[in-house]
Amino acid sequence: MIRFVSNLSGSSMLEIAVMSTVVPVLTPTKKNDHDNAVLGSKKLGNYMATLTVDFLFTVLPMLLIFTVLADWVNIFAIPMMVLVFSVVAAKRVDASNYSGGSLSLRTNVSSYRVLVMIITFLCILAVDFKIFPRRHAKTETYGTGLMDLGVGSFILANALVSRQARSVSLVNWKAAVQSTSPLLLLGFARLLTTRSVDYQVHTGEYGVHWNFFFTLAAVSILTSIINIPPQYSGIFGVAILIGFQYWLSHGLNVYLLSDERGTDILSKNKEGIFSILGYWGLYLVGVQLGYYLFFGNRPTTALRTIKWARVRVSFISLVFWLVTVLLDRHVERVSRRMCNLAYVTLVLAQNLQLKASIILQVLAILMLSDFTAGSKMSALEEALNRNLLGTFLLANLLTGLVNLYVDTLFTPSLSALVIVLAYAYCLSIITGIADFYGVKLKFW
Repeated sequence: MIRFVSNLSGSSMLEIAVMSTVVPVLTPTKKNDHDNAVLGSKKLGNYMATLTVDFLFTVLPMLLIFTVLADWVNIFAIPMMVLVFSVVAAKRVDASNYSGGSLSLRTNVSSYRVLVMIITFLCILAVDFKIFPRRHAKTETYGTGLMDLGVGSFILANALVSRQARSVSLVNWKAAVQSTSPLLLLGFARLLTTRSVDYQVHTGEYGVHWNFFFTLAAVSILTSIINIPPQYSGIFGVAILIGFQYWLSHGLNVYLLSDERGTDILSKNKEGIFSILGYWGLYLVGVQLGYYLFFGNRPTTALRTIKWARVRVSFISLVFWLVTVLLDRHVERVSRRMCNLAYVTLVLAQNLQLKASIILQVLAILMLSDFTAGSKMSALEEALNRNLLGTFLLANLLTGLVNLYVDTLFTPSLSALVIVLAYAYCLSIITGIADFYGVKLKFW
């Protein structure tokens, strides 16, 4: 088991970029009049049937790409990109008849966040089976594994549509602590449950006691206590990231990557605690990007709104990719474990890129669908979008249950695929039913 999860160095940036290019193309975001009629009928059976169809056309292709078809992804990428650009070029003729730009822009941001969540809940269980390529698992120290991007993407997805990015009045620090107390409780609950059932936890990821929920809570509290206008939060975030990287390059990285731990809380959880600075900087940059790209002053016409958002995303993504390459080669290699500057710029580039010579990325590809008339979120996407945190919690719970009752390392490939497929389907249906009955779980 230790050999299975240790000493992983990831894959290339190019392969990750290609996979993130193929995935959005495989996930249609169209809802036709029949879907509207089914959703309007208020019948649970019809709604579940619609969710099942959405699952087959959205989640299943992604699962196959991440597992049994992972080695074929490069072959799929070129024809898919040709198809996408052909459709876009054909639809540009009718672009003048397009309307509803603001709604479509909001839909694209939501689709991006849902896509991040689907990738996350598929990977966190699939990685425990041998059908998931080891090069896509989280890296040990330095490197660029596909799963390394999950944590940063989750932070960025929240930042882009946060209260700060929307210029909504901020709360005081007491209200911030109160609103994030559920995250703290979840963090302690995860700690207790993993300890009580002797669940395998890699201490090199966050430390002995720390976990992702504590990081989310810390970032939320810091952002709420230190009120920074969204138009300046990116500058403040970059300053934090540069200062943190300077600290890392002058000895902190050696301390964080060493296996030696003291008896104090800080030493036992050094990776999780110190990486807060990187994630906070990422969040602040994401806030300003969300404000600048989606919620700040935009052109008034719908078509120009979409056009300029797409142009801005493309340019900013290209800059982040160039910066990432320079940092990775000349400053310090990408490290999700420390959340260093190269990791942050990689997350930003990966999530925002429209197109480069070999890259079409998540958010920007979804924006291309605006030239396709009638493009809307599917029923499954809407359900996930309304309950992202709840979905994430349920995914972690189901993943733990599967690991308790299934010997994942010795499960045959076909059985593993069936198990992950059943897990993903149950998660999608439960989330859909929760949305059908108006159940929501949101802390920040």
